[in-house]
Amino acid sequence: MTTARIVIVGGGFAGVECARYLERRLRPGEASIRLVGSVGAGQLYVPLLPQVASGVLPSQAVAVSLRRVLHRTELMPGTVVGADAARGQCVVRRPSGAEYVLGYDHLVLASGSITRILDIPGLPEHGFGMKTLAEAVYLRDHVLRQLDMAAIADDPVEQRERLTFVTVGSGYAGTETAAVLAKLTQAAARQYFPRLDPSLVRWYLINRSERVMPELGERLGADAKKLMAQRGIEFISGASATEVTARSLTLTTGQVIPTRTVVWTAGVTSSPLADHLGAETDHGRIITDTELRVPSLHNVWACGDVAAVPDTTQPGKTCAPTAQHASRQGRAAGVNLLATLRGKPRKPYRHRDLGMVVDLGGWDALARPMGIGLRGAPAQLVTRGYHLLATRTFAARSRIALNWALHSVAGDDFVRLGISDGAPHTIGDFERTGDYLSAEQLAQVLGDPRCGLAR
Repeated sequence: MTTARIVIVGGGFAGVECARYLERRLRPGEASIRLVGSVGAGQLYVPLLPQVASGVLPSQAVAVSLRRVLHRTELMPGTVVGADAARGQCVVRRPSGAEYVLGYDHLVLASGSITRILDIPGLPEHGFGMKTLAEAVYLRDHVLRQLDMAAIADDPVEQRERLTFVTVGSGYAGTETAAVLAKLTQAAARQYFPRLDPSLVRWYLINRSERVMPELGERLGADAKKLMAQRGIEFISGASATEVTARSLTLTTGQVIPTRTVVWTAGVTSSPLADHLGAETDHGRIITDTELRVPSLHNVWACGDVAAVPDTTQPGKTCAPTAQHASRQGRAAGVNLLATLRGKPRKPYRHRDLGMVVDLGGWDALARPMGIGLRGAPAQLVTRGYHLLATRTFAARSRIALNWALHSVAGDDFVRLGISDGAPHTIGDFERTGDYLSAEQLAQVLGDPRCGLAR
């Protein structure tokens, strides 16, 4: 029997769950599993990135070691920058920049999403994202740097710009980021910057819609807006950005906000790899059938944020790009891939969303488990309990829980690392969106005899 070659693209929720299931079920010699992940041997727990940005958790706490989780999977650091389904080959770029061709019999696309950058002048150069660990660490450093610089500024205009912070997009990431960083900056201004008037620290949350985190429902969404107002965050609805500069943000309403910090969380789009395969897409996400196969491509599967998977619990809709769906779709892809290898029937993916949890810092939290609306301390207990259960290893859970306990006793630390001093900070730099090959470049690499084929 020939050993099937399975290549999984992406080390996030979907990719890791697919590999875990296959490891437990595959017979020896039945198939080899290779997982290509840009973070190397770590799985980033994205929902806790705002807590890294606020300093509640250290960066290591949200990077789960895949070597503790996967034991039969070959972990290959790098990025799949192009793929050709007809040839059964993909191009991997190592962290060193070298490229090689990787052959496969089954390709599982779980490459996740990147920040959606709209055609807004100045946004690619001056906007801050919140999709990667590096972005979260950099944003914290940048925000604290603004307090340092404002404290020694003699020009009131400069001081105002540095103490004004704007988050565009009031979804999960944007609302949490604004809430925890507003808490951080206001506390820092009160305790450690006697030359600063804490009332000068201003935060704005900008959104086209009137609602904050619509997935929470109308009542909890209204509670979220009240909590934002209590934190001193001004919510501006019915607006978006038209221009971003190094010193200001211009809105569609004509309002100009003097600021040196624009956090862009107004939506995500799937990895550029989705465009390279020639598959049908829905708003950038690869269309799959209910069994997570890509209909137009042979032996290609897709799951997680990169995939538009039909939601069998809500006919006519696709599953939301959430961590909850991604982890379950990854396992379902493993189930159906194994069934295909063994000539058995596949099963449609079905999962009813269990709700949403939001940590706004301190005891402020909102949760909607199984449709039950919670707020305050009960919601925080549910929220943190969910995050601990969703984290894959005991080591990671221990680090997260211990750091939560330490922060509750010791409070915030306002030390910055200095990494924002002169370093590149564009969203494209951090998310490496310029690494992907064009169709012409892909054909050239696959036809180059100097680019070795990894078997």
